[in-house]
Amino acid sequence: MPAEPAEGRVELLRINLKELEVASDVDLDKISEQMDGYSGADITNVCRDASLMAMRRRIEGLTPEEIRNISRDEMHMPTTMEDFESSLKKVSKSVSKSDLEKYEKWIEEFGSC
Repeated sequence: MPAEPAEGRVELLRINLKELEVASDVDLDKISEQMDGYSGADITNVCRDASLMAMRRRIEGLTPEEIRNISRDEMHMPTTMEDFESSLKKVSKSVSKSDLEKYEKWIEEFGSC
């Protein structure tokens, strides 16, 4: 039985986040619900942007010299739910509902590959 679209998005989130530390408040199911209609590439972009948010917070307001002097341990900050919510506001889905409807109509008329 094929996975539900939401389950597929959760799995894509897990794959994209396997190398990252995420905060305990991160709810992949909730994030997945907000990503309805997002492509795999869109999900990857959201994860990448969210993972950079912690670093952006850490260096905000610092001079280039201060940034260079931050140790690797000090840069270590987990990605939070807030990071994902901010990224979802910035990274929109690349495929519109009308594009999907056209594709589905084409499949109905001509069949799949």
